[in-house]
Amino acid sequence: MRKQHPLKGPNRFKLGVFSMNADGGLAMTTVPERWRARWEDNLNAACIADRAGLEFLLPIARWRGFGGLTHVREWSFETFTWAAGLAVATENISLFMTVHVPLVHPLQAAKALATVDHISNGRAGLNIVCGWNPDEFAMFGQTVGDRTYDQAEEWINIIERAYQSREPFDFGGEFYDLKGVVSRPPSLQAPRPVTMNAAFGAPGRNYAARHCDYLFSTFSEIADGRAHVVDITNRAAEVGREVGVYTVCHVVCRETQQEAEDYYRHYALECADEGAVDEHMRKKKEFANSHDAKAFTEYRQRFAGGAGTFPLIGTPEKIVDDLTEIMDQGYSGAALTFVNYTYELPFFCDRVLPLMRQAGLRVN
Repeated sequence: MRKQHPLKGPNRFKLGVFSMNADGGLAMTTVPERWRARWEDNLNAACIADRAGLEFLLPIARWRGFGGLTHVREWSFETFTWAAGLAVATENISLFMTVHVPLVHPLQAAKALATVDHISNGRAGLNIVCGWNPDEFAMFGQTVGDRTYDQAEEWINIIERAYQSREPFDFGGEFYDLKGVVSRPPSLQAPRPVTMNAAFGAPGRNYAARHCDYLFSTFSEIADGRAHVVDITNRAAEVGREVGVYTVCHVVCRETQQEAEDYYRHYALECADEGAVDEHMRKKKEFANSHDAKAFTEYRQRFAGGAGTFPLIGTPEKIVDDLTEIMDQGYSGAALTFVNYTYELPFFCDRVLPLMRQAGLRVN
């Protein structure tokens, strides 16, 4: 019997692991223990998260890195096959696939997504990304257009219709002209697996309001987060839907506050891969509407530490306090990154999760 999708489970604040399919995760650092993202590393971290009861594994779709000394994120696993492999090795955690819409045909995505949903017995999820990095698109002989969300509208409609239609159908749109479309089997989840996207600007958030179950958004300070929740809630309400809002955080959890802060300074300042940080910040600022302006001018350490996401730095108690505050802004959960997932995730699960249960953020 198919279980309830983990993101629809009883915990008030859901947790997942982000970007472990790429070397470095989100950290741009030269420390020797930096994440290498070998397959056995991914497998070990996925099983740790699954046994601990975390809700999701969320990969990034990366086709080239950001240079620097480490060539960070140049090594990364393709997300459909990554999710299929981990689906066999896990039992309860959901497995997302991240897709650049202009680079993957909707029928290829529909078939691959349904395959993972069957392998995982209904635990698949789809992270819809329209893309922002022109160098990656150039690898495919394409350019980043200014109407990618219009294309994504047709893209997801084709996938949903392919799952629902018993008979072949034609689709004539501005971006796709398809004849005799069929895609069997459909996904186990109906009308399709759960969907998410990450967006800071209006086009992406309007798309999430119409087509996604969850939106990921960043903030510079926790108190700034509520405005993002209100914004997407209002956009979704206008089209008669509800969309859960998540965020992304990079984590250093240690026994003492000083130990955590010392390590954060060590890996994200003293050992930052400065070339990679410069390249990442330049491209994000120029091409991606993913952070508020203050993130680029005041928080360089956060880009080295976790690609500009919010830092959770401190003792287990301090991190639970921060997560509680994030939940109080209206967030449904967070995707977490670490310098080394297999080294640090067990301590987080052993020490933070029980405190989250005591605080009423989780029931299991």
